[in-house]
Amino acid sequence: MHETGIAKDLVERLTVAAAQADALGIKQVCVWLGALSQFSPEHFREHFEEAARGTLAEHASLQIVTSHDPLDPNAQHVVLQSLELEVPDDEGEG
Repeated sequence: MHETGIAKDLVERLTVAAAQADALGIKQVCVWLGALSQFSPEHFREHFEEAARGTLAEHASLQIVTSHDPLDPNAQHVVLQSLELEVPDDEGEG
């Protein structure tokens, strides 16, 4: 299913970003759903939660912004707007 692939790809990118930052986890993810992306917020959340299971993104808070503009240049896309990571403090503790 195309939607599952989109969610898996996003989680993969989040996991790579977290690893590159030596993050302990992913706190929050904010995505923007284009009007023609084939996702409702609920539908995207289901796919994201399934794809994130067992990864650093599993317990992340997911914020979803929905566009209703079919003429937006990104109307067919899911766009990562922000990512908040849990990183160790200067003392080496989480």
